[in-house]
Amino acid sequence: MKDALSEFENESAKEADKFNWKEFEDKNITIYRWFQYILDLGSSSFPPEKSKELDKIKSDMSLIYSKAKICSYRSKKKCDLGLEEDLRKILLTSRNYEELKYIWKEWRDTTNKKLKKMFLQYLQLSNEMARSEGFKDYGDKMKSEESVKDVEVDKLMEQIKPLYKQIHAYTRRKLIQHYGAKYIRPDGPIPAHILGHMFSQQWAQVFDILNPFSKSASPDVSAEMQRRKMKPIEMFKIAEEFFTSIGMQPMTADFWQKSVIEKPKDKDMVCHASAWNLHDGKDYRIKMCTQVNMGEFVTVHHEMGHIQYYQEYAHLPVAFQHGANTGFHEAVGDTVALSVSTPTHLKKIKLLKNFSTNSNSDIAFLLKMALEKVVFLPSSYIYDSWRWKVFSGEIPQKVMNTQWWKMRNKYEGLCPPVRRTDDDLDPLSKYHVATDTFYFRYFVGHLLQFQFHKALCKESGHKGPLHTCDIYQSKKAGKLFSKMLRLGSLVPWKEALSVITKNETDELSADPLLEYFEPLYKWLKERNRNEFIGWKSSDPTVCPEATDSEGEGADEPIYIEARIEYDDEETDE
Repeated sequence: MKDALSEFENESAKEADKFNWKEFEDKNITIYRWFQYILDLGSSSFPPEKSKELDKIKSDMSLIYSKAKICSYRSKKKCDLGLEEDLRKILLTSRNYEELKYIWKEWRDTTNKKLKKMFLQYLQLSNEMARSEGFKDYGDKMKSEESVKDVEVDKLMEQIKPLYKQIHAYTRRKLIQHYGAKYIRPDGPIPAHILGHMFSQQWAQVFDILNPFSKSASPDVSAEMQRRKMKPIEMFKIAEEFFTSIGMQPMTADFWQKSVIEKPKDKDMVCHASAWNLHDGKDYRIKMCTQVNMGEFVTVHHEMGHIQYYQEYAHLPVAFQHGANTGFHEAVGDTVALSVSTPTHLKKIKLLKNFSTNSNSDIAFLLKMALEKVVFLPSSYIYDSWRWKVFSGEIPQKVMNTQWWKMRNKYEGLCPPVRRTDDDLDPLSKYHVATDTFYFRYFVGHLLQFQFHKALCKESGHKGPLHTCDIYQSKKAGKLFSKMLRLGSLVPWKEALSVITKNETDELSADPLLEYFEPLYKWLKERNRNEFIGWKSSDPTVCPEATDSEGEGADEPIYIEARIEYDDEETDE
């Protein structure tokens, strides 16, 4: 089936390329965009045998990743631990430094060492394919599909950096208090394995360590959900009711019949949550190994946001049944989740009881949200930025992993708990890299969701700080949201954005995000008054604690720039 589809797409591309569509002066007219879509689907000049070879390599990489298992730290005879259900739970609950280090290393050894040879073949063939389509390399093609050329990435990263560095400094201090100065330097990077997440992209999983107040100050309803013995299907029904409360569409009968909501007991599968559109106007599905907790509750809303988008643009020709850009698709459910996560909303749906809102609870809520949203931004930038440089040759293959850790050190202030070398290839431990899934969409989506949220809150008539807004039951907000979503990819993404902002802006902006977290930023600057803001590292390929007793490594730079240092340029208020 996949071969037949690929053959059809390539034949369509050949036929489309016979027309002089590139000569149209207006690149935004519908017919130009339609031709562009057909050419993007298939290559008119890439040899079919090479196309099949590339498809097989990508399929094999995905299969190897889906079947990856490691042995337990506590019992080496138990070697069936998968990422989504088993390791994720251990990372969430264990505070044993050595156990977490073992899991971190074993997952990377199990995935990237098996995938590296295939990845190098994939690099070569992907570049050949992209060049056959007129791109400089596959990274250039990725940028085109992700609309990166329309985004001032460096400017956005600079805007976010002061808030990120304050979060980093606060987190580092709390982790030192928990684990001890033996493992973490007060002016150094944070070990990547102790942040509750396999890829250190979100740190809210260790909020029990980072919470500055009592447990009651944080509106986590996981315990209440489990006390009620809530089933995963109930989480999906609650999410559906949010969307219908703002006037959007319910899920179809096919959705409820064909979605995978819990992991099948008799099958191995990639449990990474995903949404699917079968393009017949009724068959939409979610695949998710749902666990009952607040984090998964938010993820359910995120995935159902994809389904809502599919339904909104289902009336368009298939060529335009896509998000305005891929970041739009990621932002839809996350926009709703910003309302869903508020104490106000959780009280409304009776999941949060006996919770008093005050200045402490406000900060606790914002801190936890920042550990999910702000912390994610540099990470979501790095995955594709690294790939673009690898595809272009700016990062030579012989130093791919070293350069990966240089980037993680530079942008995130993180370090690996064990020595990493260029025999490793740690990005391959991430699903999206191993399966050729573009990642910059998440960077765009994480900023767009705050732009969408601000616009919808304004439309709903919300008064007060942005982080307290809940658009639940606002038909006005839902109508504006639908108006934008119904456009799909029929118009350029900036035009779609201007619909929801009512022509206030058509640019991707970090301003709404910074407005949302402004109270937290002020609080952090006061709390971090005596902290070193930023991080120093003489060797990004290993954390200071992982250096051997004879001092080998830490004082010897592995590649070119030995020292990375960021001093805080701002003064405290």
